Amino acid sequence: MTAILRCCKPISIANGVIARYLSISSSRRVNKVYSSSLEAVSDIPSGSSLIVGGFGICGIPENLIIALNETGSKDFTIVSNNCGVVGWGSGILLDNKKIKRMVSSYVGENAEFERQFLSGELEVELTPQGTLAERIRAGGAGIPAFFTPTAYGTVIHKGGAPIKYNSDGSVAIESEAKESREFNGRHYVMEKAITGDFALVKAWKGDKAGNLIFRKSARNFNPAAAKAGKITVAEVEELVEIGELDPDEIHLPGIYVQRIVVGKEYQRRIEFKTIRKDDDELNIPEKHQRIVMRAAQEFKDGMYINLGIGLPMLCSNYLDPNITVNLQSENGLLGLGPFPHKEDLDADLINAGKQTVTILPGGSYFGSDESFAMIRGGHIDVTVLGAMQVSQFGDLANWMIPKKLVKGMGGAMDLVSSSGTKVVVAMEHVVKSGAHKILNECSLPLTGKSVVDMIVTEKCVFNVCPNNGLTLSEIYEDQTIEDIQKATGCSFKVAENLKTLPIPQ
Repeated sequence: MTAILRCCKPISIANGVIARYLSISSSRRVNKVYSSSLEAVSDIPSGSSLIVGGFGICGIPENLIIALNETGSKDFTIVSNNCGVVGWGSGILLDNKKIKRMVSSYVGENAEFERQFLSGELEVELTPQGTLAERIRAGGAGIPAFFTPTAYGTVIHKGGAPIKYNSDGSVAIESEAKESREFNGRHYVMEKAITGDFALVKAWKGDKAGNLIFRKSARNFNPAAAKAGKITVAEVEELVEIGELDPDEIHLPGIYVQRIVVGKEYQRRIEFKTIRKDDDELNIPEKHQRIVMRAAQEFKDGMYINLGIGLPMLCSNYLDPNITVNLQSENGLLGLGPFPHKEDLDADLINAGKQTVTILPGGSYFGSDESFAMIRGGHIDVTVLGAMQVSQFGDLANWMIPKKLVKGMGGAMDLVSSSGTKVVVAMEHVVKSGAHKILNECSLPLTGKSVVDMIVTEKCVFNVCPNNGLTLSEIYEDQTIEDIQKATGCSFKVAENLKTLPIPQ
């Protein structure tokens, strides 16, 4: 039972002020609690659109997904940052051919996801991670569309990105061009909001009114997803009575949740268990040391930094001990610490590369939409990313090789979209075959147009100007200008005060 307040007739009080008194009566609350995950999803019909929370396999509604797979429904459109892994998370639905279309930012390490897309079995609408989070957030907030600087000048803006292939490799469905406008001298792309027939989310704790509390980086897309579903189904690890949760600690009010169920037998899988030992020594190839050591010199005291997965992440090993920087991860962490010891592994605490991490004192957790508000809004001082190609005027390509490799753009398009963030590309100068990666023009689909400020390789450092092109500013002592010219697929200027870099010892 719950108390319901009703407004009754107005009364007069001193000084002519009119007020209403409230009567209190009792009414039975609608029961949101379901006895099982299968009961909670059994009426989801074929062809439904579902927004599914989680990042990788962290914070996924694993019991609801397993139950949904047991129903006879299929042909789902699933909106989720990625599609789990083979045999787990939404990957279960994918393996059983129950998904018609994925709206995601990242294919990642799910080989079956990539195979079904490239073979024409699956429609995939790749969307920048921050744009995806904001489209979901906007849908839940009743905002039909918005303008973002992310992806301007790319196929996401201009259209032509493959959504579905034919079996012969030709494109059956491609994305349409999107409206763009100029505001205050900058270009923006219009993106439409996303809502779903259902939303499936996972929380740590909940009460019978549907109020939810998330845990660490398992928050990610879950709060935004819950708000954008016409019917939201939440699974929780612990369900308590109404009134037992401190209202000040509730992350998602129960108004957004229609069904709630206690999940059973959580497996707490971790995609990449990354641990450290006290006697660990860095085992980084010398050419990679050159890259990450030099890139880390761009970090100044008090800066907020985002490091891309792979090589850029190694920059954290070469921070100046006399400065303090704050590492941000786009899946919802600020204040990233080192990898954990084995006994401190936590499935709810991962970075954007799905590696287990720790968090430093003063750090914080938040949702994916909040994370990309920081990024798009220019609150990140420096971002370091890898690249497949960079043009002489700072165009960046690092997410797709058409018909061959589809990893998705993840958060990269958002990270390079802010005019207030310095974009540093940290990469090997050429591919393994010796082909150029620094070119007059990128031949691969762009991540961003005229967005790169600096290129750091094992050979040299280029400063990049969107109008004047490349300037060679630093060169390692075992390289010559002629070496750089041979390894670079475009012309460049040489700085008058060209600096020589020592080889790491």
